Amino acid sequence: MPDLPSSAERLLVGLSPIQQEAARWNDGAMLLMAGPGSGKTRVLTRRIARLLEESADQKYKILGLTFTNKAADEMRSRVEDLVPDHASRLFLGTFHSFCAEVLRQHGTHLGIAPDFRIYSSRGDLELILRGALEEVRKQGGDIGDADASLLPVIERLRAELVEPTEAPLHVASESLKERITAIYTAYDACQKRTNALDFGSLLFYAVKLFREFPAFARRYRKVYAYWCIDEFQDTNTSQYALLRAMAGDEFKNLFAVADDDQIIYEWNGASHRRLEDFKRDFEPEVLQLPTNFRCPPHIVLLANNLIRHNVRRMPGKKPFESGKATGLFEQGAVRIGRYASEREETQAVAQDIRRLRAGALHEVAVLARNRRLLEIAQRALAEVQVHSVIAQRRDSFESAPFVWLNACLRQSNHRRDAQNLELLCATFRELTGVELEHSDVIASAETTHQDYLRQWADLATSAEFPPLAQEAARQVTEQLVRKTDYTSFTAFATRWFDTLMQGDVAGGSDERFAGYANDKRAWALLNKEISQTLGARAPLEAFLHELDLRSKEPPPQGNMVTLMTIHGSKGKEFDHIYLIGLAEDQLPSFQAKKRGPQSVEMEEERRNCFVAITRARETLTLTYAQIYSGYSKEPSRFLTEMGFQIPLSG
Repeated sequence: MPDLPSSAERLLVGLSPIQQEAARWNDGAMLLMAGPGSGKTRVLTRRIARLLEESADQKYKILGLTFTNKAADEMRSRVEDLVPDHASRLFLGTFHSFCAEVLRQHGTHLGIAPDFRIYSSRGDLELILRGALEEVRKQGGDIGDADASLLPVIERLRAELVEPTEAPLHVASESLKERITAIYTAYDACQKRTNALDFGSLLFYAVKLFREFPAFARRYRKVYAYWCIDEFQDTNTSQYALLRAMAGDEFKNLFAVADDDQIIYEWNGASHRRLEDFKRDFEPEVLQLPTNFRCPPHIVLLANNLIRHNVRRMPGKKPFESGKATGLFEQGAVRIGRYASEREETQAVAQDIRRLRAGALHEVAVLARNRRLLEIAQRALAEVQVHSVIAQRRDSFESAPFVWLNACLRQSNHRRDAQNLELLCATFRELTGVELEHSDVIASAETTHQDYLRQWADLATSAEFPPLAQEAARQVTEQLVRKTDYTSFTAFATRWFDTLMQGDVAGGSDERFAGYANDKRAWALLNKEISQTLGARAPLEAFLHELDLRSKEPPPQGNMVTLMTIHGSKGKEFDHIYLIGLAEDQLPSFQAKKRGPQSVEMEEERRNCFVAITRARETLTLTYAQIYSGYSKEPSRFLTEMGFQIPLSG
């Protein structure tokens, strides 16, 4: 009788020999080259679970970093299922979540209070920039109309870890060199004055903390004995600098999972050079997972044919192998369609989906290089009564109820936030008809020496207001003023919203509930995910930071097709993929064509195509048209590179 597997070895059952080799890796740096569908998440989570179980009598923790909350949540759930007794010794989240936690704990050394706000919406950041420009103008600075569009420049400087005093060395415009220091300095000061950080600032200040206070880096190395980085190829300058600043010169226990064939975020600072930097700085062992278990063999063949045209790849990389047995869909796993115009192309795709996939629309995705083509496809799907949704990040709630709820929680966390109070008063008025001006609340608070939230709640409980409005104000006092029981308050608020919908407290129309159903579904999912990440008793400021970092996009509802840009599809997979717009100037883009066939930009476009086709578990449908936006286009060169015999339009 064979020996039963040990407690830790049981975690490796079901992995292939090469996957087991990776999951057994202990000390030292490892670079695991894992292509699409190679089981890298399985390997990563099994390795984490094994390390935790084998060190049950030790106190160190494991740090896991990735790029999306969805990926982090999935991996955390898998680890908790494997080793439920040890999951508390794991931090698994995004780079931004980790940096927020670091700054909550130690940001005071840089003048950042723990209850900082994370600004994710473009509107909030543009508001800060306008305030900064006004400050520079007051100080006699020469500010022009064009300076209102400098937000991308400041964000790039932040991402490259450039201090305001160094900014002139990093901008090309001679006229901007003269004033960028003042504008960038004022922008930074506005953020600190309002105790607000944007995504780039989270990384900027975390790196700054570790560089200026190396004792904190030593502490994190001691607490987190092993680091695991998912999708390492997507790290930008500041993310890699964070790892280097934390690691110092000696720490090497970094397990990086990467695929240089899936670098599609170069516009955000990702680069194939990052893998070279990692190999130089950490001297890792390199191991490849060459087997694709997701796609049928025909699709794997196309992917290999395509990506071998890129010359900027890791030396010695093996072609992908197919590990998926042929099945029902193998005979027609790949189809290609040519059409006269983008209109005919999207109509044909819509009709095909209705004819073949109507019973499982949730397993269908339509991918395109740009959103414009997706919008045309969505209209075509609607014409044949096929429900669909364009997946995209949403940084804020849209309906008055959830904007008010969010404002109440933020006011509880930052009691004298006048800007947030204005939003709280406006949405409460929209919901209940109660006229309370934020300026009056502030004036009363200054007289009574109370904070703004307590003063608002006291005024809103006046007998002249509707009973339901008074009840909400009393709950604010009880749950958010006298104590910080945000969990009980959010439970009350969601019940209260339903009561409001049944009546007509404000004497208005249902417009106040526009977007409410989507926000309600998004809130329920976010509340669940954040509770699983932080625990049910997490501090309010930690809850709000996670809320800021996550998309407010509602989960898909019912049986509908998902439409996504290729960038948005990264990390996803579907049974049936329709990749539309495979024409020159679409995919590859006009900009890549302009740069030339051997350019970095063309290689990234090829990787975009590679990512798109490898999302498919069963079938892949490729389409292109002869005319886009009224202009004739040739078929994409990527079709020929994949191995198709494609006639030219002319």
